[in-house]
Amino acid sequence: MDLDTTATIADLHADHRAGSGAAATAATTGAGALRTAPMFAHSALPLVVTPDGDTDWRRQFGAMAAIATEQLPRVGGVLFRGFRFDDDSDFRAFASAFGHPLLSYEFGSTPRSQVKEGVYTSTEYPAHQVIPLHNEQSYTLQWPMKIWFHCVQPSETGGETPIADSRLVYQRLDPVIRERFAARRLMYVRNYGNGLDLSWQRAFNTDDRAQVERFCRAQRIDFEWKADGELRTRQLCQAVARHPVAGEMVWFNQAHLFHVSGLAPHVREALLAVVGSVDELPRNVVYGDGAPLEDDALATIRATLDDCTVRFPWQQGDVLMLDNMLAAHGRGTFSGPRRVIVAMAESAPPGLG
Repeated sequence: MDLDTTATIADLHADHRAGSGAAATAATTGAGALRTAPMFAHSALPLVVTPDGDTDWRRQFGAMAAIATEQLPRVGGVLFRGFRFDDDSDFRAFASAFGHPLLSYEFGSTPRSQVKEGVYTSTEYPAHQVIPLHNEQSYTLQWPMKIWFHCVQPSETGGETPIADSRLVYQRLDPVIRERFAARRLMYVRNYGNGLDLSWQRAFNTDDRAQVERFCRAQRIDFEWKADGELRTRQLCQAVARHPVAGEMVWFNQAHLFHVSGLAPHVREALLAVVGSVDELPRNVVYGDGAPLEDDALATIRATLDDCTVRFPWQQGDVLMLDNMLAAHGRGTFSGPRRVIVAMAESAPPGLG
């Protein structure tokens, strides 16, 4: 990637109305220009933004925000590389500066730990496990529109955060499968606790059953307390959605993650032997009418996601900002210490699912 031949922020945003003053100041008063270029010749995702001079994100923020505002609906993800972030609080301040309160990780499906208010570890799965591509909380009706990943320490090997354009996934997917999923929608079923998955206390960030029930009612989640004191939830959700700004359709669900076919056969058999039936699996997904999903359809979905994936190695200090509807993300296997932290903001407007 030849950043020396790319346009500066002043060239790209001379007529940018919202925030144009900040962008022009950054380009002309000593803060230096910003340079933009796609990382890959075959993909607009991600757009890489680097400083040409001052690396202080606070002085450059007006121009950085202008790029994100203009380019995220087009490319889906922007990688800010070469800027100085002093600590976790600095990253939190950066994500907050885009103008939306950072979101807490409620009704989560994977283990995370809070680093700062609104800042979390990336999913705490073992290094040898792959986390498949997904759009954050697309198994719900209210998801974050924006998500930021900050690489504090890249791993020795591997550990990429692969990404994919969700519009491209929608377009490349077998239209028969796509239309069937869109019409029938998806029902996500979760059984919490019993040492097999997140406890309901951790998933909902509370020990108060009444608070869980209020959350579920507000989010249109059916719930039941089982005889053993554990919780089961069901929620009817979208398989596809239309982006409110870009106006384009995206593949937007986690069927391939929740379905038991995503497990290795020996793991699936062992888990079913423990829980006794698919209804008691820690997580599962069916069509909205209760019919089972087809294994071959899920295999096609996984293959399409793989076909749309791009990967790049993290560099220390990188911040990747994604439009959560337009870009899916995952995690590769890795060796050595790795620390990537995450922030999310801007709840999706009602009615998209």
